[in-house]
Amino acid sequence: MSNDEIVSRLDALFRQKAAVDGAIVVLLGEVGRRQAYRDEGATASEPWAVERFGVSMPTARAYAHLGERAWDIPHLVESLCSGELSFDKVRAVANVATPETDRRLRDQARECSVRQLADVAASLNPPPTHASEHDGRFLRFNDRVRTLSVQLPAATYAEARTCLEARARAVPSDGETPWDERLCDAFVELIRSSATGSPAPASPYFVVVHVPIAALVGESGEQSGLAGELERDGLISVETVRQVACDATIAIGVDDDVGRTMYEGRARREPTAAQRREVMRRDRHCRFPGCTNVTFTNAHHVVPWIPGGRTDLQNLALMCLHHHRLVHSNAWTMTGNANEELTFVGPSGRVMTTRPSPRWTAVTSSVPRR
Repeated sequence: MSNDEIVSRLDALFRQKAAVDGAIVVLLGEVGRRQAYRDEGATASEPWAVERFGVSMPTARAYAHLGERAWDIPHLVESLCSGELSFDKVRAVANVATPETDRRLRDQARECSVRQLADVAASLNPPPTHASEHDGRFLRFNDRVRTLSVQLPAATYAEARTCLEARARAVPSDGETPWDERLCDAFVELIRSSATGSPAPASPYFVVVHVPIAALVGESGEQSGLAGELERDGLISVETVRQVACDATIAIGVDDDVGRTMYEGRARREPTAAQRREVMRRDRHCRFPGCTNVTFTNAHHVVPWIPGGRTDLQNLALMCLHHHRLVHSNAWTMTGNANEELTFVGPSGRVMTTRPSPRWTAVTSSVPRR
């Protein structure tokens, strides 16, 4: 088989798999509603499926849970059964979908990746309050495998991650040391410097929060589910915004009604720091189709600067080092408006598209962008 024949066959098989998954979801949901599993002595559909069909409990649980929701989300389930949407896409939004939002989420699932749909689902749930986040913090040790598990409040998590990443980048490397090993070295270095009493720098890192100015200066005390967004983490409450602002240096970028702080035109080649932060906020990860890399990424000109490309937000896309080099090769082309849709065409001739984070689109949809 040629490469094209293999890929074509895989396209057909994955559509068939989605359709089979849809049929399993519908039928297993019906088993649950009828409690048909009791005929064979089971107490729930999940353990019954594990025993009868030889699947794992997580697989059985995923099918059964979606089956329970099938009647409430007919458009999503119909697209799954037809092979149009994958099981993972439907599952990503199933918990937040309602009969009222089912059709809209189905349409979004047609355009978004699974990762983007997870962002959509997260945006439809209100962020936890500062108190519950703080109460939910923990650090646990597993001596058998020498691991640590940590859960932190949103602001503290961003602070810890930014600190460790900054230290990891400063760790000497021959280019062969994996990034996770460098992060581990940075963590150990931080522990040792604390133990020896080495003074910490006054401002070792920069945490970015995108927030309406009213959340910082407003005195009404009103709560808002969209009070702010912690870069690479998600929506945060007013209390978390004010906690971050309390001990931070605040940089404010003021846009006009068409967001002109994001436009440099031909005035400069390198994006500004504000542009880089907004590109990260918009794209979340490398914009190459299917790539989720967020480490060692750069803002890349869609239309190269040398022949006349502008250093404007719509002409800047987040690219990892590998795909940055790839799109500079003659075998690949990238075109489009990064604020709306980018199109990639490779040696095979297949056309692939990517879009900004749905969360960014929802927040910025009221601001015209040129």
